[in-house]
Amino acid sequence: MSLPKTLAEDVAKNLVMVARLIDEDPDEAYEYSRIALRLASRVAAVREAAGFAAYATQKYTEALAEFRATKRMTGTVDLWPVMADCERGLGRPERAMAMAGEPEVQKLDKAGQVEMRLVAAGARRDMGQIDAAIVTLQSPELASNSVQPWTARLRYAYADALLAAGREDEAREWFAKTIESDKDGSTDASDRLAELEGVEFVDVEDESGEDVSVEDESADESGDESDGPLADGPDLHAGDDRADRDSTDRDSTDRDRD
Repeated sequence: MSLPKTLAEDVAKNLVMVARLIDEDPDEAYEYSRIALRLASRVAAVREAAGFAAYATQKYTEALAEFRATKRMTGTVDLWPVMADCERGLGRPERAMAMAGEPEVQKLDKAGQVEMRLVAAGARRDMGQIDAAIVTLQSPELASNSVQPWTARLRYAYADALLAAGREDEAREWFAKTIESDKDGSTDASDRLAELEGVEFVDVEDESGEDVSVEDESADESGDESDGPLADGPDLHAGDDRADRDSTDRDSTDRDRD
């Protein structure tokens, strides 16, 4: 609204393309964000979009600069988790951990606080502190039966940390809970659980020449099929969070970068 109409329309079109492409073609989204940034660098929404586009292409120094600019312009702390995740991306997990203890975290809404927890756990893992990462993820949000937007990511991160710690039985349980909550298939929890259960898939070609994935079932010596678990596991659920990376962004925004 602060821009002349024609310029505002040009900027808006580029921001729309950033939003459309950031998941499927982040490099192209980044190019559109640069155009918008050249046209209107004093608009907070443009700086934020540029930050997320840079974050999606792992340009963490650039992303962090844009998020800081957005924070200065808006006075909000919403981007705090993804900023911390950028620190992880730059190989500075200690700084991410320090940010997790700053007063800004208390100003975040519930989703932002969960995202910050994911980033902090990722930073612990970056530093080789796997047990501390597991403890960091243990929270009321993790234990809750309520399914929230962050539930699947939180449970997935917990399951992955348990597996990294060699606690396979517990990891299997939490991957299953992740599946229950991950209605959109945003994680690969079903594949991870299938792997733990020893289920394998092979590519075969049907009569039409199409590649089809099928479960590789084992048989006993009598030729009977063994009773194996379903490839996609039981229907269960989990809880959040660019894991900063883009925390908000990773996390926040993989960066669950974990």
